[in-house]
Amino acid sequence: MSGLKKIVIKLGTSTLTKGTLNLSRPAMLEVARQVSELHGRGVEIVLVTSGALSAGREVIPEYKQDKSVPSKQMLCSVGQVRLMEIWTELFGLYDIHVGQILLTRSDFSNREPYLNIRDTLHAMLDHRILPICNENDPVANKKSLVGDNDNLGAFIANMIAADLFVILTDQKGLYDKDPRTNPDAKLISIVKTINDEVVEAAKDTSTKLGTGGMATKIEAAQLASHSGTPTEITSMSVPDVLLKLAKGEMAGTRFAATESTRESRKRWLLSEKSKGKVVVDPGAAQKLKTGGASLLPIGITATGGKFDRGALIQISKNGKVLGVGISNYSSAEIEKIKKTHSEKIEEVLGYTFGPEVIHRDNMVIL
Repeated sequence: MSGLKKIVIKLGTSTLTKGTLNLSRPAMLEVARQVSELHGRGVEIVLVTSGALSAGREVIPEYKQDKSVPSKQMLCSVGQVRLMEIWTELFGLYDIHVGQILLTRSDFSNREPYLNIRDTLHAMLDHRILPICNENDPVANKKSLVGDNDNLGAFIANMIAADLFVILTDQKGLYDKDPRTNPDAKLISIVKTINDEVVEAAKDTSTKLGTGGMATKIEAAQLASHSGTPTEITSMSVPDVLLKLAKGEMAGTRFAATESTRESRKRWLLSEKSKGKVVVDPGAAQKLKTGGASLLPIGITATGGKFDRGALIQISKNGKVLGVGISNYSSAEIEKIKKTHSEKIEEVLGYTFGPEVIHRDNMVIL
């Protein structure tokens, strides 16, 4: 693996604080330095950052936190502002603009917010803005919590079809035994299949400050792996670790992807039930079959059934199904923009979700 173009990096609390109770500016600056160098090379990066709770304690050192959920959420709310202030300042040193996205589990389980987040991430990356994501702790409840930023990072890696998902922690990777209590523990350099032996090796390890230990990182690696994205668990203690990973080197424990992103997406699309359909003209059908093109409104002649934005729909011609894909527009919207050039979408609807009705990355041609 070399020449990576899209990387999701999850920063654990222990990485950002270097094991203390406060955020470490030098540690965060080193992250910013390496990310900025990759950014300058054209690599698209999404940061998933912990540290809001630590930042909140830093802002209100006199506050005695109790174990209640509102107490934690209040500190996270205060700390999230400070955390973004620091990231904005550090990346500003390298003339990189940042943007914040706060997420909950429901954002990934409901199709419309899922699409909105995905489109926002792609728009930010297209405009060379660095997305900085975190769980939306102040408004989350037990049902809507992702639970940890490891899994949040895996969800995002899946969402944007990342080439690599990096989990930075205070360990250099997964060991055959807990290195904190076993000096003879050996680093496992590559994991091709997450089996019972791997899960056993991850048990009972944790960081002092984070919400999850090695077990949650294995869970996140498994999620990313099934989505077609390999995962690397490693540490910022490895010199230039992010630069090495971007070149295709391994610097910790690498969890191989069990299938390609394209195959993973194709299987998911083909397993879902279609909510409706669009009918395309011969020209559009030919481009879809031979050119790997996206479906534009100009090539659509009719719709079938009522469906919302984000629905899985069929693409047909003369009664024959050509493929399936996720629609960026509802059936009512498509009826208004069919046979229309993409640049006219905003003029017709008053808004736009992009030039494609179905993007080629969200389409399978049969």
